[in-house]
Amino acid sequence: MAATVQADDLVEYGFRRVIITITAVMCALLEIVDTTIVNVALTNMRGSLGATLTDVAWVITAYAIANVIVIPMTSWLSQQFGRRNYFAVSIIIFTVSSFLCGNASNIWELVAFRFVQGLGGGALLVTAQTIITESYPVAKRGMAQAIYGMGVIVGPTLGPPLGGYLVDHFSWPYIFYINIPLGIIATILTLSFVKSPKYGEKLKASQVDWWGIFFLASFIGSLQFVLEHGQQDDWFNDSLITTLSIVFVVGLLAFIWRELTYKHPIVNLSVLKDGNLRIGIVMCFILGFGLYGSTLVIPIYTQQTLGWTATDAGLLLIPGSLTTAFLMPIIGKMIQNGVPQGYMVGVGFVIFFFFTFSMRNLMTVDTGTEHMFWPLILRGIGLGLLFVPITTLSLSTLKGKNIGEGAAFTGMMRQLGGSFGIAIITTFITRFTQKHRVDLVSHLDGSRLEVQQRIALLQKGFMSKGFSPNQALDKAHQVLDYSVMKQATVMSYMDIFMYLGVMFLCCIPIIFLIKRGKNKVNPADAMH
Repeated sequence: MAATVQADDLVEYGFRRVIITITAVMCALLEIVDTTIVNVALTNMRGSLGATLTDVAWVITAYAIANVIVIPMTSWLSQQFGRRNYFAVSIIIFTVSSFLCGNASNIWELVAFRFVQGLGGGALLVTAQTIITESYPVAKRGMAQAIYGMGVIVGPTLGPPLGGYLVDHFSWPYIFYINIPLGIIATILTLSFVKSPKYGEKLKASQVDWWGIFFLASFIGSLQFVLEHGQQDDWFNDSLITTLSIVFVVGLLAFIWRELTYKHPIVNLSVLKDGNLRIGIVMCFILGFGLYGSTLVIPIYTQQTLGWTATDAGLLLIPGSLTTAFLMPIIGKMIQNGVPQGYMVGVGFVIFFFFTFSMRNLMTVDTGTEHMFWPLILRGIGLGLLFVPITTLSLSTLKGKNIGEGAAFTGMMRQLGGSFGIAIITTFITRFTQKHRVDLVSHLDGSRLEVQQRIALLQKGFMSKGFSPNQALDKAHQVLDYSVMKQATVMSYMDIFMYLGVMFLCCIPIIFLIKRGKNKVNPADAMH
């Protein structure tokens, strides 16, 4: 089989297309699941590797930084090495580093191998999207995006329950070992079935945009670190955060200058002249913000406030994700039939607003699974109406290899949107909680009869367990303070959902800026 073929020959039919689709979705799922699967294993990692909470947080940070560095370069790297070869090598890197992560003997070994794993994983996400879309005829491009979207949307939700199950029944290395058999199968299938487009002449080593790569890595890596660690390090009161913020600004400006002036840029910024792509990457950013932000808040709320296990918290999100997966082919068919993507995005924003509004109104310290079921179904419908239409309209007025370069931008902005969302939400949870606690304490007047009765009742309860009157009184005050803190935290979550909803409502007018392009873009021209 020829490694490189003409773009028109990339469309597959029957069994071959099914195998290629399964391979690409599997790889996208592997990458996405690994962004969230480690969250529930951090405590176990700390214990077995003797690491601090700050150290173990690098297991997440290193992977995220590597991801966002490599995603913008996927188009260029595919053209240099051939898409099939680049995709296969990325799977091998991801699989081997997964094995090394599971065998790490200390925290910094694990962090280093997670970074390498992120370099391989970042390439899987965007390249899988192009491989799927190129394998389908032009008329079925919307359906191809829908199939890819199932992996991207369902992946973040599968991570926590899968990680919780593996940690509870085995041990934390198995969250990495589970990638090995899947990676081996994906590598074999890729080398056997995936084909590469025919590319132009490769660059010589002296022509490679090494400065562009350096500036890209410096500004993206610095930004990702600041977003991941800003809250816990007290933002600009920390010298490292301040320094890296300066590196981000300088690196970004240098990168833009380099890419606009160099003959062979690592990232083609001229593709951003397309109006629909600019609108699309803004909406991808908002989508990432809402997707990863809500995926963060709900497990924290259910585990810390309601006392659920990590597995139960993860399972809560699955019905909504299955709803999204069910809707994806339907939405793909609607796009295929000519339904304007802008209308679908507008409806998606409205539905996501109703989800956030519902969550805000039902959150208490005693909320049950049955209360959150339908709001999370709404979330699944909203995400389904957003992901595929946003992706397709972003690329709808691009041609040739610009489609692949545009897809890399949408993937990067979705990831950055998630990073911004997590950083901003964790910051505001802390600040809103402090504000609400102060407000609640100011209304907790010790001279009021009901407050005195509550303290007396608690004191008697502790005295009945053998505590002295003074000890019992101290514990009664601690219980009261804990109750206030718990209520303040719930109120902060309510605020977060309110502001998320307002943000999505404010995005609706953006859809009126969309230009009607040829809805059926030829994805076979997307080369990365």
